[in-house]
Amino acid sequence: MVYQGNRITVTMLEDGIANMQYNAENESVNKFDAETNKQFGEAVSALEKADDVKGLIVTSAKSVFIAGADITEFVGSFKKSESEIKDWVIHVNDAFNRFEDLPFPKVAAINGAAMGGGCEMTLVCEYRVMSDKAIIGLPETQLGIFPGFGGTVRSTRIIGIDNALELIATGTPKKPLDALKLGLVDATVPADDLQDAAIDLVKKCISGELDWKAKREEKLAPVKLNQLEQAMAFNSAKGMIFAKANPKQYPAPALAIEAIEKHVNLPRDKAIEVEAAGFAKAAKTPQAESLVGLFLNDQLVKKLAKKHSKLAHDINEAAVLGAGIMGGGIAYQAASKGLPIIMKDIKSEQLDLGMGEASKLLGKMVDRGKMTPTQMGETLSRIRPTLNYGDFSETDIVIEAVVENPNVKRAVLKEVEGLVKDDCILASNTSTISITFLAEALERPENFVGMHFFNPVHRMPLVEVIRGEKSSEEAIATTVALASKMGKVPVVVNDCPGFLVNRVLFPYFGAFDLLLKQGADFAHVDKVMEKFGWPMGPAYLIDVVGLDTGVHGAEVMADGFPDRMKPDYKGAIQHLYENNRLGQKNGVGFYKYETDSRGKPKKTADDATYELLQATSDSDKQTFDDQAIIDRTMLAFCNETVRCLEDNIVSTPSEADMAMIMGVGFPPFRGGPCRYVDQMGLDNYLALCEKYAHLGKAYEAPQKIRDMAAAGETFYSVA
Repeated sequence: MVYQGNRITVTMLEDGIANMQYNAENESVNKFDAETNKQFGEAVSALEKADDVKGLIVTSAKSVFIAGADITEFVGSFKKSESEIKDWVIHVNDAFNRFEDLPFPKVAAINGAAMGGGCEMTLVCEYRVMSDKAIIGLPETQLGIFPGFGGTVRSTRIIGIDNALELIATGTPKKPLDALKLGLVDATVPADDLQDAAIDLVKKCISGELDWKAKREEKLAPVKLNQLEQAMAFNSAKGMIFAKANPKQYPAPALAIEAIEKHVNLPRDKAIEVEAAGFAKAAKTPQAESLVGLFLNDQLVKKLAKKHSKLAHDINEAAVLGAGIMGGGIAYQAASKGLPIIMKDIKSEQLDLGMGEASKLLGKMVDRGKMTPTQMGETLSRIRPTLNYGDFSETDIVIEAVVENPNVKRAVLKEVEGLVKDDCILASNTSTISITFLAEALERPENFVGMHFFNPVHRMPLVEVIRGEKSSEEAIATTVALASKMGKVPVVVNDCPGFLVNRVLFPYFGAFDLLLKQGADFAHVDKVMEKFGWPMGPAYLIDVVGLDTGVHGAEVMADGFPDRMKPDYKGAIQHLYENNRLGQKNGVGFYKYETDSRGKPKKTADDATYELLQATSDSDKQTFDDQAIIDRTMLAFCNETVRCLEDNIVSTPSEADMAMIMGVGFPPFRGGPCRYVDQMGLDNYLALCEKYAHLGKAYEAPQKIRDMAAAGETFYSVA
């Protein structure tokens, strides 16, 4: 035994070959946490003193090679100063450099995911052999940072500047053949042959058949490209990367490029110092705080879903009532994850529409090479269209997705309840109607919940699971389990008009309507909010949702929360709807829509909209700067989010933030509305509320924020 730890061991195998194995005790995956970094340094020290080692392989005893750094430690680490973060990174790099400098060849045997620091661990080896079941990548920019354990330095020297920039900036992991083609690994083999292949490579190095010293030397020296070639590589990469990621919203890729430009002509140790300085700079950005927080929130929400699911019934078959676009999307999602589902409607043409939607989505998977035609056929066979309830006797859960009309829904739910087994769960895919109200028509209200999917179902990850007053824990658990089984992220919320996401969204639309009433240009508001980070501005969003849907939802919200969601004027959305402008549904809303060459709706500004809006606009019109537009819309949005926490509609800021990001596209780099308030500072946020309180209750600060500010708390200091 060369070294023994509870994260890393180094043992001798045969012919002077050592095995450094990562196997973190009591952990599901290996990761570079503080203890692993400490043991890595100790293991390197032991190897430096081991005279009998001629070569070494790096392996993992877990199904994952090394998942990367321990992100839970980032929150504390990133609160340090920029210089302290740089010093920490350089200290960790010292062990990586010493490992790279060991006087014998090293081969990484990549059996599973080698991500972030795990990939960087492989790069300090002279050779990398990869299982056909593994993936490898540098995803740090998705957390608002970039590789800090030598990843930007070694990758540029191993696979070239352009390939390294693409790997780092996109954060997309590579499958074995792609990694081999890129030069990121030297061989791919079947999983069962991995360790033997790695040992064989080491033996070839020891015998002199492979020049491992030359492989190492290329990582220690500057990049071998002249200045013109370097300029071409950087300019090409910048064009591609900045077109995909706005540097002001997502600065990490730009900071990575900046660091690489500075260090490509430096030897390794100097280059590592440049990388560390750039890493520290990225770590101190608000985007890094938001995106790291987003990752941790995602982990928490999934952990809560597992906790909720403990009481779930088995789900062997589901059913969906209503076979329109939504019903077809739900059926597709279930079938694509291996769950048999019945799709029931009263009209055969609706069944054709639902099956057509599922076929279209599966066909796109085939076109992209994600699925074979045979697999598509197998998936479609899991969907059973029917015009009657004859097959419902053994169904475990029924999702109602009929028209958004309370009387229709109550009638359908009451009918199906009498045809299913007693423990079958009924779930309504309503977006606004009270679950408690719908349950009044049922004999077994404890088996009834809300299950709100977002459109389009196959793209939107969120599912709101709504607890009515009489919903049982078993019903909630089973619905959460179903959502997870369908590949969705469930968030459990309590019942109220609009539940969580729509309750928060409608004050945002209300703030938009008020801006238009007072003279703002809808197209300008859209541009401002898209620049803020939304995927689409409020005018475009309501066009996509449908103005008829928006008006219906606004009426429900006005009844539920008249103090802040019932305007005393007719807004632009209502007026356009009354003039039969429904948005993309009929080709005219705020914008006019025409089909582009790919068959997708393309929006253009419409003069007729401006003429119509004159009827709802004040005579003494105001002009608004960009910040005023942002402040007014985001105050209404964030205040309602906080009120949902006050009312216990949602349990934690983490769940609220994740729901807004996954449900309506809140800018991820801002971390969610609660994180946004935290970063603004609660005192500054209160001052903004005070500034706009004259506009109405929606802009007044909730008591929760006042109390937190008085106590010196923030959402994520107490969450």
